[in-house]
Amino acid sequence: MMLNRANNFRACHSTSRAGSLAPFGVGLALLGLTLVVLVALAVVGLQTGPRHALPVLGTIQDFVLTNQHGQRITLTELRGRVWAADIIFTRCAGPCPEMTRRMKALQDALPSRSRILLVTLTTDPLHDSPEVLRRYGERFGANFQHWWFLTGAPDQIARLAVDGLKLTALEIPESQRTNPADLFIHSTTFVVVDAQGRLRASFEAVGEDVSFEPVKRRILGVLRRLEREATNSPS
Repeated sequence: MMLNRANNFRACHSTSRAGSLAPFGVGLALLGLTLVVLVALAVVGLQTGPRHALPVLGTIQDFVLTNQHGQRITLTELRGRVWAADIIFTRCAGPCPEMTRRMKALQDALPSRSRILLVTLTTDPLHDSPEVLRRYGERFGANFQHWWFLTGAPDQIARLAVDGLKLTALEIPESQRTNPADLFIHSTTFVVVDAQGRLRASFEAVGEDVSFEPVKRRILGVLRRLEREATNSPS
């Protein structure tokens, strides 16, 4: 389906009903713009390579969220570090577990000395408390020194995910669900942010036509390239 491939969305299924995403209204007002941007980002993700300059696709604005240890996280904690991000929720039985396994594959491919950070946001903050996210991360073998799971107020999640990272989280109206477990549509892309807090690339991570090994190599190439740039830039 075009919705799944071009715009990198998936319906996310859960075994129990999640809390409402109505507070995401501010971010979802930008949904139409996000759809257009995601198509462009998908193309950028395919083109990034040694001979292609990485465009600046947007700038992350400050936010206040909480990580899996209950610690306050703002843009300040991410400044100076290159990071990759995605959006999932822990009760998802659709693409989210596979997305998380693929983020784990990125973690395992990074050297222990690297300062590259992985960030996973939740679409379901009413359920996904720091403790829930910590247990979820442990289940997938997350190294919390390099991989953060973030939750918080819905407007702050929308500020980072939708406004900044051009990701989307949308609750499916109950009347439109094909079964009681159809809860969310959200992006299934991995996005990359540079050390200055600028969105630089996006990659489709999950789908019938997606072979993750070449995608992983491209993501790692972009992350390492941006990390070298950050290391070599004047202080």
